[in-house]
Parts: sequence; C-alpha cells; structure tokens
Amino acid sequence: MVKVPYSIRTGINPRSNGFDLRKICELFVRFYAQFDQEGYTHEHFGFWCVDMQDVRGKLIDIEFTILMSLRKTDLWPIADKAPGYSEDDLFDMIEFLFDHVSKPLSGNMHTFNQCGMHWEAFDRGAGQSEFRKRVNELLALYENRFELSTDGLILRQAPGGFEQLFAAAVPTDDKLITARIKAAVNEYRRHGASLDVRRHAVSDLAGVLEALRPKMTNAITSNDEKDLFNIANNFMIRHHNDKQKTDYEASLWLSWIFYVYLSTIHLILRRVELKEQTHSAGAIV
Repeated sequence: MVKVPYSIRTGINPRSNGFDLRKICELFVRFYAQFDQEGYTHEHFGFWCVDMQDVRGKLIDIEFTILMSLRKTDLWPIADKAPGYSEDDLFDMIEFLFDHVSKPLSGNMHTFNQCGMHWEAFDRGAGQSEFRKRVNELLALYENRFELSTDGLILRQAPGGFEQLFAAAVPTDDKLITARIKAAVNEYRRHGASLDVRRHAVSDLAGVLEALRPKMTNAITSNDEKDLFNIANNFMIRHHNDKQKTDYEASLWLSWIFYVYLSTIHLILRRVELKEQTHSAGAIV
C-alpha cells in the first residue's frame, strides 16, 4: 500500500489535487528518457552507439509513423516537443508508445567508451505491462484523472467507490455479453468522449439488460425492472422522438444511469451464477 504524505492527506500541500498539464508534460519527458535508457524503446525506435551512431529499430522513420498513426506533426522527438503538448497530444503519444515498447531480455554489452547494452531479444507483453504500470503512476499525479487500460487506451478513472466495478470480471461465460459490456465501458470512459458517444454507450448497456431480461426475475423486483426500461425508452437513450423526456442535465444524468445499468448487469449475472452453483451443489448431493 502506497503511503500518502502528510501534507497531501491534510490538504496543506498546494499540489494535493495534482499537477497541471505543463508539469505532467515535463515529467513525461523524464519518464520517457528513463524508459529509453533502460532499453524498452530500442526494439522499435533504435538507439545510439558510439561506434555505429544511430542504430535503427523496426521503425525506419519514427516521425512518419507517428504522422500516419496519429495524423499529427511536431510530436517527435519527445524531449523537444513534449513540453508543448496539449492533453490530446500527450494521451495520443502515451497510446502510441504502448504499442511500441518491449522489455529487453538479452543482448551484448558494448564496453567501449561505456556505450552500454545492445539489446537483441525483447518481450512485448512484459514491456507493455511495465510501461502501463509506470505511466499510470505518472497519470496519478495529474489533476485530471485518467489511466491507461490493459488494452493501451487512455480512459477516465472511475469515480470514488466504483473502481472495483470496472476491475471486476464479468460473471458469465457468454463471450458476446462480455464483449458488449467491455466495448460500452471503454466507449464511455474514452478520453474526449462526447455526450452522444456516452449516450450510445449507455444504450449499449440497456441492450445488454434487454438480453438478460428473462433472467431478472430472481435478481431485481418487477418495479425496478420497469423503471430501468422506462429510462432506456423514454429519456433519449434508445429512441429519438418528440415524446422523449429531455429536461435533465445530460452529463450528470448519463453518468448516473451508466453506473446504475452497469452495476445492475453485474448483480443479475452474479445472482444467476449463484443460483446455478446452488443448483449444481444440490444435484451432487
């Protein structure tokens, strides 16, 4: 468990709520420099050798690859450009780096003039895991709360108390339902998601609830069931007509109903799972 310093716990520290974007970008430069020095970028971006000078990695032209991937210029090299990044630039580059890091495993030590290791074997999965761990430690210092997912996507952090809901495995073997829930959650939490995108994510969760409707009997009351679908059908989520109710603050309201739907889905699936386990145990006895 990470110990929170006294001045932050008490709110005395002027940066208790985190650093602003400019400071995070400055720290990102140092973060990348350390990762590069440890060899995590060498497979794709290459490295410097005192004898061979610039040794190319798998990406022959890094700036061109960034342009083709992100449709942006002036993002590379990180040491020069990162201090001027916008939030979108920073998050784009974090996702780009996630796709191009790998943990160095073995190689040869070039001792001349203390050149260092020339890595030859790499593990992409291990590199991405370490990158995600460390970059999330950096993002935890940002005044706006975001994190890098296991898929390499920048997502908004869950509000306090909902972290376990995102971390919990979906209790079903139905791969279609699992995929639909994951897609809806990622869509809703994605950095820069508009109200329309978030509404679509809520609509997708309503669709999952519809698929689970035959299993709701032993999980929630009939009145609760009616309320859930009344919201989905009459509050501009699944339908768009002049009968829809729109007199609400969309941003806050969508956030509330998103978590209601997601937690209800978990409740239903867990009740179904418990019932099946109880039935199986009874059959064995």
